[in-house]
Amino acid sequence: MSETNFIVEPGSHSITVTHLYDVPPELVFKAYTDPGLIPQWWGPKKYTTTIDRLEVRPGGKWRFVQHDSNGNQEAFHGFYHQVIFPERLVYTFEWEGMPGHISLETISLVNQAGKTLLTDLLVFQSVADRDGMYQSGMKAGVIESIERLSELLLVKA
Repeated sequence: MSETNFIVEPGSHSITVTHLYDVPPELVFKAYTDPGLIPQWWGPKKYTTTIDRLEVRPGGKWRFVQHDSNGNQEAFHGFYHQVIFPERLVYTFEWEGMPGHISLETISLVNQAGKTLLTDLLVFQSVADRDGMYQSGMKAGVIESIERLSELLLVKA
C-alpha cells in the first residue's frame, strides 16, 4: 500500500495530504462522489457513515452523518464549488460540532501511468483552526479513510 504524506508547515493555514492509489482517476473520483461508495470508506471504521445529502455539482450541498456503536452521531457538511470529472473537486468542509470553522478542500487527481496521485489541499480560516483540526486526531482519521478507500478501489477495479 502506498504511503500517505502530510505537509503541515508552521504558521500556514493549510494541510496538504498526498497518496498514490493503484487505480485510474475515474475510479477514485467515483468513490468521492457516489453515495453508494462513500459510506464504505469515509471516516474511521468504528463509525457508520450515512449520506444525508449529496449534490455533486457547483453550488450543491453535501452532508454526511457518522454514527458510533452507542448511538451518538457527528455530522459534517459543505458546498461544492467546483466539480471537474475526473480530476478535481473543490468544496467546503464544516464539522457541525464546531460551527463556523469552515475549511476549503481541493481534491486533485492526476493520472500517473494508470495510477492516481491524490493531492488533498485543506485551507483553514486561521492557523489556530488548522492546528486544532490537526491535533484533534485528523491525521489518524485521514489515514484510516485512505486505507479503507484503497482496499475498496482494489476490489472495485
